[in-house]
Amino acid sequence: MALSANLLLETESVAVRDVICDGACREMGEEESASRTSLVFPYRGVFVRHIGEEEVVAEPNQVLFFNRGETYRVSHPVVGGDASLSVAMPEPFLAELVPDTHCTKVPTFAFNRQKLQIDARAQALVALLRHGLATGTAEMLEAEALALTLVRRAVGKHNAGVQSTSYGRKKLADRAKLVLSSDLARRWTLGEIAGETGVSPVYLTQIFQQVEGVPLYRYQLRLRLAKALDLLADYDDLTALGLDLGFSSHSHFSAAFRQAYGRTPAEFQRFVGLR
Repeated sequence: MALSANLLLETESVAVRDVICDGACREMGEEESASRTSLVFPYRGVFVRHIGEEEVVAEPNQVLFFNRGETYRVSHPVVGGDASLSVAMPEPFLAELVPDTHCTKVPTFAFNRQKLQIDARAQALVALLRHGLATGTAEMLEAEALALTLVRRAVGKHNAGVQSTSYGRKKLADRAKLVLSSDLARRWTLGEIAGETGVSPVYLTQIFQQVEGVPLYRYQLRLRLAKALDLLADYDDLTALGLDLGFSSHSHFSAAFRQAYGRTPAEFQRFVGLR
């Protein structure tokens, strides 16, 4: 398995890395240990992190938390590899930013959960930070401010009321996520997804809504739009991008993108200096 970590920014306040994995190892890899406490924002592909008996599906609708010294393993049930933006900050900074519901602060700071769902605004901030640093259009102070805003958005008070759920329901929702992530452009039917997860369509929709707080179709839309954010630098023809991601037309793609991120795809390209 090939893994690269490109350092995009490092100051006394924050370190930002673009971490890319080819995903060649489908089974659980060797045990790894986090060198720094950090937030990891997947923006491409999917992987599964294993800590003990617990598993977390990592995809662009989530932020994952890594505690310094914590051991874990990674597997890649979906082909294609993955990429994430890793944001590390000194633990005293995180203690100021992260609500008590998501961490312990004595004797040292540590996240007390593995992940949280993020919203469209946080996804847009991930893209702004990554593209801004990669193209050199974001100055250091601006990038630091963006990173702090991203962390606040990902773990702020709007996320403090996340409800716990049973292990079995969480596993069912995770199976549905892997099905969707296996082919984002496919126009899945509810029956097809339910068939892949081994439950009835009615039960699947009920449980997914309870676990993730959004309907299954909206979750799929968020995954497609997050993929669009990742690919904006690679496409001159935005109509082709929308069609490649499974949207029915350019107008459908543009309207959904604007509703989520406040700009059309073309406007977002220009805003982050890609065109």
